Amino acid sequence: MDMLKKIIFALLLISATFSQPLKLKLDSVLKDKFFERCLVAIQIEDLTTNRTLYKKNEKFLLRPASNMKILTSSAGLLYLGSDYEFKTELYYDGYVSNDSLYGNVYVVGGCDPDFDTQDLYPFVEAIRSLNVSVITGNLYGDISFKDSLYWGKGWMWDDDPSSDAPYLSALNINDNCVEVFYDGENNKTEISPRTKYVNVYRINDVDDLVIDRNWFERKNDIIVKGRQDEKKYYSKVNILQPENYFLTIFTEVLDSNQIKIVGDIGIKNLPIDVKLLCSFRRKYIDIIDNLNKTSDNLSAELTLLALAEKFYGKPATAKNGINVIEKMIELIGLNPSDYRIVDGSGVSHYNLISAELLAALLKYFYTVNPDLYIVLYNSFPIGGVDGTLEYRMKNSLAGKNVHAKTGTLTGVSTLSGYLMTKKNHTIAFSIMMQNYVGSSTKAKELQDEICRILVEQY
Repeated sequence: MDMLKKIIFALLLISATFSQPLKLKLDSVLKDKFFERCLVAIQIEDLTTNRTLYKKNEKFLLRPASNMKILTSSAGLLYLGSDYEFKTELYYDGYVSNDSLYGNVYVVGGCDPDFDTQDLYPFVEAIRSLNVSVITGNLYGDISFKDSLYWGKGWMWDDDPSSDAPYLSALNINDNCVEVFYDGENNKTEISPRTKYVNVYRINDVDDLVIDRNWFERKNDIIVKGRQDEKKYYSKVNILQPENYFLTIFTEVLDSNQIKIVGDIGIKNLPIDVKLLCSFRRKYIDIIDNLNKTSDNLSAELTLLALAEKFYGKPATAKNGINVIEKMIELIGLNPSDYRIVDGSGVSHYNLISAELLAALLKYFYTVNPDLYIVLYNSFPIGGVDGTLEYRMKNSLAGKNVHAKTGTLTGVSTLSGYLMTKKNHTIAFSIMMQNYVGSSTKAKELQDEICRILVEQY
């Protein structure tokens, strides 16, 4: 018995000696003057040895920013599965005679966030297979998959027309945005895709050049305003009523392929007596990388709606999607009522979660769902390599060893994910910083330093 006590004491002593230098180094980072006015919460778990290495303010409720996507994408893996399919389907009614379809065409949206103009061509070929060049009726969009709310709860009016605040629909195309290119030397503006859905205006004045959309009057008018110079400018702006944007581009693609729609575009639920022409499907496994690596807000919100529809039916709502996320929180052993979650992307300042929750979720995937852990791990940006971490940690051992999700809002910076130490320990960590003024550069530098210490310490 005495020998057992000695062994236990020795192991505890080794453990304490092993972790003490790490604690001192992390404590030193958190003594930076930046934290005199900025809140910080951290939890660090050594998944290889199954022990907590460090924690501070880990239960504080802070805004996650895009670290909210960790919860959304994880719930997608758990409850939708990698093979879940986002479907966009094409139907028609009426009959075909000679070269004409005497009827209507319907596109049924399934909240595919990555659908783009190129994905319309299977639909074109399906219509072409009917041997028609004229559709006498209308082109309708069925957007009954989701509710009518076009933004998340608490999204800010002055985020419009940023591409980070895309309008949400069951029918989405080209990120529900338009890319604008302005060549100052030639005073020339081009948009992509080229579409009549938006109007472009050039206004010369004495101010610096800006590219905007007439969001105040809720119009899809792109405005390039300011004095002319020899520079080149680029911007990506969101578009109102993405379902009509989708349908307009579809008619333009059909027209360019010598298929004419005589009628109008409109919104209408799919009738009963219709025939399926084409079903375009995209798996969740093909969406999660864009969701996390580039921190795509549209992908996160539509994943939330897919969760809602699967478990609660149509129309899908953010509230029902959040119910599914709360089930996941219960599954990992925490109480969902301790947190406030209102959207899937983290755009809203209403969200309040903790470093403890994020670390627990990351640990759960590693220990309980190793196959899904690999998918989640690979979907995160890699330090110094890609995604939102491409330009961070390049000259540090943390580079390439950190797979983590970034998060940025005004006054908020977060970083949570996994890293591999030089002694091959797998670490799950969550770092949340909130309530600072100005640039997030200092917050990110301190996060990167914490990651460097973790990689080098072990």
